[in-house]
Amino acid sequence: MSDQNVPHRADPTAAPDHRSILLVFVGLMTAMLLSALDQTIFSTALPTIVGELDGVNHMLWVTTAYILAATIMMPVYGKLGDLVGRKPLFIGAITLFIVGSIVGGLAQGMTELIAGRAIQGLGGGGLMILSQAIIADIVPARERGRYMGVMGGVFALASVIGPLLGGWFTESVDWRWCLWINIPLGALAILSAILFLHPAPQDRARPRLDIAGMMLIAIASAALVLFTSWGGGQYAWDSPVIVTLIVVTVVAGVAFVLVERRAVEPIMPLLLFRERNFNLTTAAGLLMGIAMFGTLAYMPTYLQMVAQVNATEAGLLMIPMMAAMLPTSIIVGRRVSTTGKYKRYPLLGAVIIGVAMYLLSTMTWDQPIWLTCAYLAVFGMGLGFQMQVLVLIVQNTFPLSMVGTATAANNYFRQIGASLGAAVVGSIFTNNLVSLLVERVPSGSGSLSDANSLTPSAVLELPQQLQDAIVSSYNDALTPVFLYIMPLSVVSLLLLSFLKEVPLRTTLDREPVIEPSHMDGPDYVADDVEPVSATGGVVGPSEAGDGQAAAER
Repeated sequence: MSDQNVPHRADPTAAPDHRSILLVFVGLMTAMLLSALDQTIFSTALPTIVGELDGVNHMLWVTTAYILAATIMMPVYGKLGDLVGRKPLFIGAITLFIVGSIVGGLAQGMTELIAGRAIQGLGGGGLMILSQAIIADIVPARERGRYMGVMGGVFALASVIGPLLGGWFTESVDWRWCLWINIPLGALAILSAILFLHPAPQDRARPRLDIAGMMLIAIASAALVLFTSWGGGQYAWDSPVIVTLIVVTVVAGVAFVLVERRAVEPIMPLLLFRERNFNLTTAAGLLMGIAMFGTLAYMPTYLQMVAQVNATEAGLLMIPMMAAMLPTSIIVGRRVSTTGKYKRYPLLGAVIIGVAMYLLSTMTWDQPIWLTCAYLAVFGMGLGFQMQVLVLIVQNTFPLSMVGTATAANNYFRQIGASLGAAVVGSIFTNNLVSLLVERVPSGSGSLSDANSLTPSAVLELPQQLQDAIVSSYNDALTPVFLYIMPLSVVSLLLLSFLKEVPLRTTLDREPVIEPSHMDGPDYVADDVEPVSATGGVVGPSEAGDGQAAAER
């Protein structure tokens, strides 16, 4: 390959060109902003949307449809990025995301809106994975902390800008702009990718796609989220539908493992699970996903109903979480790059998240708003200590030819946690709310004839007695859920205490950081002779034409 085709470096061990990295970073941050924004922008708009479309009983699917679709696609994008290169996948994912935004923006009912959100998820699943993998291609692990910290900061920013924009659009323009805004942002991300992402051309063999693995992981993921969403609410836990979904989840999961053992290019290689650090960080990430998305999905709705603020104000009240998470994530990333030490940060994050969950569980419907904001700030600080450091640990555990696959697998399980968090919290919250409303609202209240059309503005027009009953019901339906989540942080702390602090790589060569004892197994593939891709896909065994290595996989 010629040097002119490698814009960022010719020598894999050389220091990266920081100007070139920053140009690439523009596109990556825009794409990550799209992905993160779309997981939060509906939170403040949701009560108005479901009231307008008459679909409160389908509310959780506006969030769950996106998360589920994104979750299913993560391993696919990760593996294909390693096999065929990341640039075309990156552009394709953004395009699919824009198409979903258009479908949702034109929706006239809940079915069309949920369909649009699912299409968005099919594209959104690749945005964060490919962004994180591209950074791993061009920045050594020792220096990557500062970039990963900024990525965590972008997520923090989106977690507040999302609800704020959602509230502003709902109050001032139209909630459909929560979807239309993705079109110019997506176009900017595509333009940045075309201009600044210049992967080195490679002679690639035709990749052997793990179609069976892709289908099985999609079936298992969908069945898992469906039975956690429907169980105990729409269907009894012992109903034929729920029992069938549980059986499908188990059977598809077992079949997936068997298929991956024999696949030439498995979508989620089982050798990943031989590494202690991968297993520990992945389990901790799953638990964090439950806490994070279970909180982010419903906190703005809680603020609107309980604090009786409008959608824009509810978004503003989420700012303390970002104000704590953004600097924490950036500072931690810089400290990791400076010292090379990282184990202490996710441990501290687990402790802080546990404290935050306890504080949120103590909220009352008449407490000062500033106290609720302080609790959210504690939660944001905990996320800032943990989120991106866990991804960095995973990337540092495997060779660069597997970085996309490993990053995707780790994020997949975190998204499984997000799906479970949004679904389980939503299910418990909804069931509690219905029970409390039946118990506390007088049965003959003509003002509350249709609970599915209940919006924050409608509540403000009710008599004070009914307002108090509804507000207290919302508070008492959600706050116990945070107490249920708190033990997960204790489990996360115990898991992360067993992390082994492997030195961060200081070069971009192909040498793995895996323990020597793991390099002798039949699943290990030597990567030190593979060519380096500066900003695009990483050349895997099948790409380099190494048939023997591919067969060993």
